[in-house]
Amino acid sequence: MEYLDSLTGFRLDGRRPNDMRQIRGEIGVVAKADGSALFEMGNTKVIAAVYGPREVQNKSQQINNQALVRCEYSMANFSTGDRARRPKGDRRSTEISLVIRQTMEACILTHLMPRSQIDIFVQVLQADGGTRSACINAATLALADAGVPMCDIVTSCSAGYLSSTPLLDLNYIEDSAGGPDVTVGILAKMDKVTLLQMAAKLPIDIFENVMQLAIEGCKAIAQYIRGVLLENTKQLECCRGV
Repeated sequence: MEYLDSLTGFRLDGRRPNDMRQIRGEIGVVAKADGSALFEMGNTKVIAAVYGPREVQNKSQQINNQALVRCEYSMANFSTGDRARRPKGDRRSTEISLVIRQTMEACILTHLMPRSQIDIFVQVLQADGGTRSACINAATLALADAGVPMCDIVTSCSAGYLSSTPLLDLNYIEDSAGGPDVTVGILAKMDKVTLLQMAAKLPIDIFENVMQLAIEGCKAIAQYIRGVLLENTKQLECCRGV
């Protein structure tokens, strides 16, 4: 199957190789959460909710010099065409929960909130590739909405290598092709990589090109997220008459 038109250079969904899918973010979507957000990357839709900082529920897990960060990832049963029910806490969900937690810990100033707990819940409502990145972007927005102190915002994007061409932000069809793909998470202002995962092997020169493409995608998402947060701040100021 050809994933890139040899005549036009367009992908199956009409994008150019370095084009990202349309992104959309919205905060404050869960009324009872301390912070929440909906984030869309194309047809992939993810919701995130943050609770805390709050008192540690299990005192045996309390950390005296920093906050305890917990994360739970799940997929709605209707999120894909596969109607098979995933058991809660299956291996993939546990692995992705760990990846998201470790990525978010890189930006949260946990030392400012000792002996407290921050819970991050992310659920995929609709899956069309790039769910891991969408979850991280949704979690970033939700943490900011909750007022959790962070050193920078962390954003994530993926890139792959199909038809001998680096492709930004793979959709489900491209992701399912089995080609090499790289998922990157960065602290945008600090220009620091906090997440790097790769499926399959790539020659070092091609890997560098694919990774750089993913980083550019992360930076574009960071710029968009800052815009969402700025617009929300302006709305709050208007409501308060500032």
